[in-house]
This record gives sequence, C-alpha cells and structure tokens, in this order.
Amino acid sequence: MNPCELVTLISSLACAISKTFSAEEISILAAVFTQLGDSLATILAAGKLCGREDED
Repeated sequence: MNPCELVTLISSLACAISKTFSAEEISILAAVFTQLGDSLATILAAGKLCGREDED
C-alpha cells in the first residue's frame, strides 16, 4: 500500500467512525489511538537507544 492509499484508508475509517459512534465514544477512541501511537513510538525509540531495534 502506498502512502496516499494509506491516508485515504485512514480518512475513510475516520468518516465511518464519525457516522457510527457518539461524540463521547469518538473522544475515547481518539485518546486510545493517540496513546497507542505514542506507546509504539516510545517502544521503537527505546529499542534504538538500547540497540535492540528488532527485539520481539
């Protein structure tokens, strides 16, 4: 999948979620996905710092 396709997929998913869930539920989902992204970035950064880029 190329970057433009990924952006389109994510935008379509956001539109579908906005039509399906309440504002309160969307707020929680946004926080969950933000935390997930931040946690994954932290794991990758810590792995690089410790020299363990490919650790499971």
